[in-house]
Amino acid sequence: MPELVFFSGTMDCGKSTLALQIEHNRTARGLQGLIFTRDDRAGVGKLSSRLGLVTDAVEAGPGLDLYGYVVEQLSRGGRVDYVIVDEAQFLLPEQIDQLARIVDDLELDVFAFGITTDFRTRLFPGSQRLIELADRLETLQVEAMCWCGARATHNARTVGGEMVVEGEQVVVGDVAQSAAEVGYEVLCRRHHRRRMTSATARAAALSPDVLPVTAT
Repeated sequence: MPELVFFSGTMDCGKSTLALQIEHNRTARGLQGLIFTRDDRAGVGKLSSRLGLVTDAVEAGPGLDLYGYVVEQLSRGGRVDYVIVDEAQFLLPEQIDQLARIVDDLELDVFAFGITTDFRTRLFPGSQRLIELADRLETLQVEAMCWCGARATHNARTVGGEMVVEGEQVVVGDVAQSAAEVGYEVLCRRHHRRRMTSATARAAALSPDVLPVTAT
């Protein structure tokens, strides 16, 4: 039976890599898929992995009816055997409903990939709707790590290396951004609560207040 599957995890845990792997495996079997994405780091209409892999995709802007798009492709004689959606957390809840309709009415598998919570630890509306509707939830097994070595469970937004907890829910950035830019970092819950990023941890370690004092 066709399924709506939600693959979730923190940033930097291999979601886009897995999406590209699923695309590769199914293409190798002679199947043809349709890929949607939203606000990918590589630019409009791209699905990219931090490993350097990239492929073309349909940009799923807020005005795009995903179900209608698939129906149009089929009506024109196109072939669609499955659907992949990356950065699914950025989709509107009604677009997630459209993905469920693709599964139920068109009998196609839909594989959605995304993070569940934002930099404030709040659920993205798209991810919340996926949790409510998905036939299956899969947590990725490749664990991202906090700077302290613990398992990373939270996404943090940084500006100048310092964690921020206010601002728009969606601001495109990456874990590889320079310290002067808006970027993101994965943290364990303890250090997310303490707002301690790798940059602030290094600064604390170099502070004269914590350096050993030598007798003169």
